[in-house]
This record gives sequence, C-alpha cells and structure tokens, in this order.
Amino acid sequence: MSTLAVILLATAAGSLLSFLLAGALALSARPSWIPVLVSYAIGALLGASLLEVLPEAVEIGGDIETVAKALLGGILLFFLLEKLVLWRHCHEEICEAHGGNSRPAHGHDHGRSGLMITVGDTFHNFVDGVIIAGAFLADFRLGVVTALAIIAHEIPQEIGDFLILLHSGYSRGRALLLNFVTGVATLVGALVGYYALSMLEGWTPVLLGLAGASMLYVALSDLIPGLHKRAEIGATLQQLALIGLGIGSVALVGYLIGHGH
Repeated sequence: MSTLAVILLATAAGSLLSFLLAGALALSARPSWIPVLVSYAIGALLGASLLEVLPEAVEIGGDIETVAKALLGGILLFFLLEKLVLWRHCHEEICEAHGGNSRPAHGHDHGRSGLMITVGDTFHNFVDGVIIAGAFLADFRLGVVTALAIIAHEIPQEIGDFLILLHSGYSRGRALLLNFVTGVATLVGALVGYYALSMLEGWTPVLLGLAGASMLYVALSDLIPGLHKRAEIGATLQQLALIGLGIGSVALVGYLIGHGH
C-alpha cells in the first residue's frame, strides 16, 4: 500500500468514526438534554483550544507572537462573520438592532454559534490532515501514532460540535451533514499536505490559531452567556461541573496519548 493510500485511510477512519458516533448521538439524544450538554461542550471547546490547539500551534511554529496575532485576527474575523449572519436575519424578521428580539421563542441563536464552530472546525480538520500527512512522510510509525492521537482528540470534539449545532437550531439531519462536511476537510488537508507540505508548513501555526480562535469565540461569546439565564445556585454548580468535565476529558485524552507526536 502506498504512503498516500495509508494517509488517506488513516484520515478517513478518524472522520468516519467521529461521524458515526455523532450519528448515534443524533438518534438517542433528547431535546431536553441539549441545554445540559452544552455546558460540557463549552468545557471541551475551552480545553481543546487552550490545552491542545494553541499550544500545538506554538510548538509547531516556535513563535508565540505569530500564534497570538492569528488568534486575535481570528476573533475579529468570527465577530465579523457573526455580524453578517445577524444582518442577514435582520432583513428577514425583527431583530435587536431594530428594537426587537433576535432570539426566537425556542431559544436558538439563528445558527450563529453553529456557523462559527463549523468554520473553525473546518480549519482545524484541514490542519489535522496536513499534520497526519507530514507525520507519515517523516516516518510510518510516527504517522500511525499521530493519526491515533488526532482521532482520539477529534471524536469527543466532533460530538461536542454536533451538540452545539443542535443547540444553535440546526436539525439533526443538517447537523450531521455539516459534521460530515467538516470531516472531509481532514482528507483535503491530507491530500494538500502530501503534495505541498513544504509550502504549507509555515501556515500551519496560523491555521491552528484561527481554529483556536473559533473555539474560544463560540464558547465565550455565544454559549456561556446563555448559561446565565439560569442563575440559581444548583444550576450554576451543575454548569461548573459539566464545564470542568469537558475540560478534564480533553486534558485526559491529551495525557493518555502524550499529544501523539
């Protein structure tokens, strides 16, 4: 089997596995679970961004200033992207900018947080594909370990992203479709990485910085404010516990796999 075939097989396996698990969640999750599970997703996003993605960007690039600039630019980019989504809806219905209420009665956010996380996850998956390709080109054993590490990291993240899409108002079918599309970005990254790794190597920290920015922006701007609607002490303790569980699960995966590379 050629190196390219192995690279594509490894990336496809991870994307398919996370897609199947998200699909199983789509069939079993009750709507009442979503607000509770969003707290876990917040923790997973914060943990993935601050414990995995951004440190990895610094490690690869060796320049924290470049990563910080990409993070700052990414936050501004996603702020503008969210504004564009809001402006589009302002032409369709009453919105806050016109003195009304932009949130419908059932509480979703017109797909804003779902769009942010889809764009950011596409960046992240693309970079994962590039990293897998580079690892296999350097050494077969390193490629296998790296692919397993990325798969282990992606599965809980993709499930968390799926929960955010549901919370954002997407149907289960559309959320699964977006989950599948973002997974395809890993294959695209692997192909591009195989044929043009030397050209992309300098951009990897920037792409990871953008991915980290999307996770932070969604968690802090779109999801956490919704938790404040339940201010009672019991709900707050439950939210803190689930956020901690989300962060802890990412930290545990990172510890068990030793970052894989």
